[in-house]
Amino acid sequence: MVHHGEALRRLTKDDALLAQLQEDYTRASLIPADRAMLDYVAKLTLTPSAVSRDDVQALRDAGFDDRAILDIAQITAYFAFVNRTADGLGVALEDDGQESPRLREAGAQR
Repeated sequence: MVHHGEALRRLTKDDALLAQLQEDYTRASLIPADRAMLDYVAKLTLTPSAVSRDDVQALRDAGFDDRAILDIAQITAYFAFVNRTADGLGVALEDDGQESPRLREAGAQR
């Protein structure tokens, strides 16, 4: 998450938000649309077979149009693909020792 965190820091100039997101996005100060998007991304990442039309509708209700929802799903899928490829090849993408507890817990469930 280090290189993504740095990009977010440059974009938002908000170190507190970055720290909140790294620790637990569900406790971060987010606008409702961002929270809905991250809830969807977390579900798609951790339990993809559980994603339903209701989850897509929740994104629409949060203000996302179908193009934005497609972008969210495809970007999430791309990152899953890259991470699984790296895992399958034994490649360490980064090791900064700063992985969030939520991500460590999710990794332990794989």
